[in-house]
Formats: sequence, C-alpha cells, structure tokens
Amino acid sequence: MKGNYLILVVVIVCFSLLTQIACQQHAKVPAEPNAVLTAPEPAAEPEKVEAKKQAVETGPRITFEKTVQDFGEVGPRSKKTCEFKFTNTGDSLLKITKVEACCGATARLDIMQYEPNESGTIKVQYNASTVAVMVTRQLHVVSNDMTNPRAALTIKAKVVPKTSFEPRGGLRFLLKDEKLSCPEITITSLDGKTFAIKDVKSTGNCITIDYDPNEQATKFTLQPQINMENLQRRPTGVVSISLTHPEGETVRIPFTALSRFQINPPQLIAFNAEPGQPITRKIWVINNYGENFEIESTSSENGIIKVMNQDPVRNGYQFMLEIMPPADEGKTRFTDVFLVNIKGGETLKVSCRGFYSRRK
Repeated sequence: MKGNYLILVVVIVCFSLLTQIACQQHAKVPAEPNAVLTAPEPAAEPEKVEAKKQAVETGPRITFEKTVQDFGEVGPRSKKTCEFKFTNTGDSLLKITKVEACCGATARLDIMQYEPNESGTIKVQYNASTVAVMVTRQLHVVSNDMTNPRAALTIKAKVVPKTSFEPRGGLRFLLKDEKLSCPEITITSLDGKTFAIKDVKSTGNCITIDYDPNEQATKFTLQPQINMENLQRRPTGVVSISLTHPEGETVRIPFTALSRFQINPPQLIAFNAEPGQPITRKIWVINNYGENFEIESTSSENGIIKVMNQDPVRNGYQFMLEIMPPADEGKTRFTDVFLVNIKGGETLKVSCRGFYSRRK
C-alpha cells in the first residue's frame, strides 16, 4: 500500500513538470499578428516617369556668360551701364516672360523668345545713390526654363564721393543785415580729375553764382550772390551745382535764412465753426535775434479777428485772439489776415482759414 502511494506521488510530480515545460514552450512562440488589409500603391507609369525626366533633362535653357557685375567705386548719382549676355543652350524655344528690375536699376530686353543656340543681351542701367554706401542689387529673369525659371543677376557697387565741398553744414544767413553777404563755396575733386561747372540753380532763385562753363579745374572757389527779396519769401532751400566730373556728380548745399521775426503758429485754422460763435486762438511773435521790440498796432483785414490780450514774453509777445465766424451765406469757409505792425520795422501777416460745420 505504501509503495502504491509513492508511485502516485511520482506520477503527479512528473505531470506537473511536463505541464510547466509545455507552457514555457508555448510562451516562446510569438502570437501571430492580426492581418491588416492595405491597398497596394499603384506603380508609376513608366511612360510618365520618362516624360518627366526628359522634360527636366531637355527643354529650353538660359545660360549666362556672367551673372554678376561689379562696378567697383562709383560716384554719387552717377549712372553705370552693363550687359548680361545669354544663350538658349536647350533644345526648344526659350520664352522670357519678364525681367524684374530692382531699386536703382532698370533693365531692357528687346526680344523675348529665343530658338536653340540663339543668344540675347539684357541691358542694365544702374543709378547710384546719393550717399556713400556698399550696394548689392539683384534682377531676376523669368522664363520657361524649368531648371532655372527665375534666374538671378547681381549688381555690386561701392558709392564713394568723387568731389567734396565746403561749407559742409550748408549756408546760414541772418536777415537782419541789410547788406547780406554769403560765405564762399569751394568744390574740390577727390580723384584728381578736372571738371567744369555746368549749371547752378537754387530754390526760389534766392542764390546765384557767376561761373565760366568752359573753365576746367580740380578746385573751384565760388562767391554766391543773394537776392534779398527772394530770400525773404523762401528762407530755406538748396543750391544745386551741376558738374562735368566724369562721375556726373551734382553738389547740393542747403541754405537757411533766419528772419528777424517769427510767428508761431504761422497760420490760423478753425474747424467746425458756427456763425456768431467765437473761437479763441493763441499766437506768439518772437524776435529770433533776441532784440527788444514794440508792437505798434494790430489789425484784421476782414474784421473777423480781434485781440483779447497781448502779453510780453521772452523775446516777444503772446496774443490771445478771438475769431468771430461771419454768417455763412451758403459758403463752406471764410478767410481773414491778421496784421502785426512792428514799431519802426516790418509788418507781419498771419493768414486765417475757417471751415463751417456740416449741418444735416
């Protein structure tokens, strides 16, 4: 009986061991994944692939002899020209749609279509800036060349002055002087090249200069003459002196004339005015030279402006004015001129413009 019990235990142990081994063997086998149904990618048609390849490898080709033009040093406002030559190195018609210009440059192309092996030229003009600067500009040639549909052309330049002038700060005058004199103007060539004076102009013809257009030199000393009447009307502006220097430079010298008196604001403007409803404004009359002066009288040309108060301030006077809009009589605006008479001196004018409010 005891022997049968031992046999039974051995059988149970062996059975357990066999079960564990079977489980381990089963664990080593990976589970078969769930099947996923996908549509096969359509194969590219050989004819289309070949056609696309041929379109890239053949067709029109725009080939430039050079794509960069470096002008080197150029003078301000000078004009430089260059050419970009190209050839259609492809095997079909080259069609140029346009040439996109850039700031400071213009381009010209007379013929827009080119057969294989046919050549053309793009003519470019570069207008230099007015200040010293390093410049890089790009133009683009748009065509049916699939490999280079927007070909880039580059322009380079270094803008440097070829002449200098004095006074660098411009011309400044005081109109209190009856016999006003103007400082000398000197113009000097910086590269040693001779030039002549071609033309002289000034704002409002306030300043004139006598010169000999046939005289050539590397330096000129000029004596400007002032037209006082014109200068009083146009106290600020520019003197432009055109030169025959190879770089085509023009010298521009600003001028400013400081008048004896200044009115601030220089004019009176009134919006949304109503007839018979007064509008107040302040103005200041100042002596720019720090001189003491007296107001002899004030007046209004049309009787619309009246002085409410007149108070002295530093170097001048402050006025509180009353503007009385007249009956509109169907008009949309009114005007007047306020006059300030300086004792022993000039008469100052302040224009006034009024605009009536819009009625429904």
